[in-house]
Amino acid sequence: MTSYIIRRLIMMIPILIGISIISFAIMYAAPGKPAILNLDPEISPEVREAQIERLGLNDPIPVQYVRWVGNVVQGDFGVSYSRKMPVTEMILDRLPNTLLLMASSLFLAAIIAIPFGVISATRQYSLTDYGVTFGSFIGLATPNFWLGIMLIMIFSVQLGWTPVGGVATIGADFSLIDRLKHLILPAFVLATADMAGLTRYTRSSMLEVVNQDYIRTARAKGFRERRVIYKHGLRNGLIPVITMFGLMLPTMIGGSAIVESVFGWPGIGKLFIDATFQRDYPVIMAITMFGALLTVIGNLIADILYAVLDPRIEY
Repeated sequence: MTSYIIRRLIMMIPILIGISIISFAIMYAAPGKPAILNLDPEISPEVREAQIERLGLNDPIPVQYVRWVGNVVQGDFGVSYSRKMPVTEMILDRLPNTLLLMASSLFLAAIIAIPFGVISATRQYSLTDYGVTFGSFIGLATPNFWLGIMLIMIFSVQLGWTPVGGVATIGADFSLIDRLKHLILPAFVLATADMAGLTRYTRSSMLEVVNQDYIRTARAKGFRERRVIYKHGLRNGLIPVITMFGLMLPTMIGGSAIVESVFGWPGIGKLFIDATFQRDYPVIMAITMFGALLTVIGNLIADILYAVLDPRIEY
């Protein structure tokens, strides 16, 4: 296992390099430059060109990329063009909010999807099974931004049960209830797509387990059906399901950008959207590499969990 983990970590290096090259090329191929977007349009062309030269945007893209890699290796992601702040400081300031949102959405997806998946499997081809399946397909097909806007209109505007956006009430003292009110809607919206997929995955896994010989033996011994399903079946049925949590990280990273923008959640996702509109290249590249690193680590965690939970698997 140790040698496998070391090999996977070494394999991460060329993957991250490839992602950085593609992201860098696409970003700089987009029209517009940050110096032009952030400067007064009435400023003289000489001053504008001086600003572009100072940022190094006139250099060939390969030269800019090599310079950026050299700084990153030293732990320097640069300074934001728009906010004039170190990029690392900006990311670390918003990282706790994004991690809180992702952890909450994972928790919601697990406590809702797994029970529904088990119920759907144990009542195969029943109305309950068809209802859960239909709901899963609806969840997979519903766009996050549309669902978020609809929930804001219902629960925030019409009913007034939750705040419209933000992470906490401005000017109010810290309150756990207040934080939960701000968190519940964005966490639910972010968990929707993963919740639907996890429900289907749990159903498929449990359908394979309930037809195994040891389940029939447990029933033949006279054990209650609830004990047979949840003690003997669910324990083995969740082995492939748990590994899915590592693979859910990439979708949550992408979804958090939309959800945070809709709800005004001050996280990395919203920071990425703002930086994209402002052509803030250092911020865009830093967040892109953070997401790529988290994705690769998530895949590695999924592989490790599978081997740990299932002793039949060896690497």
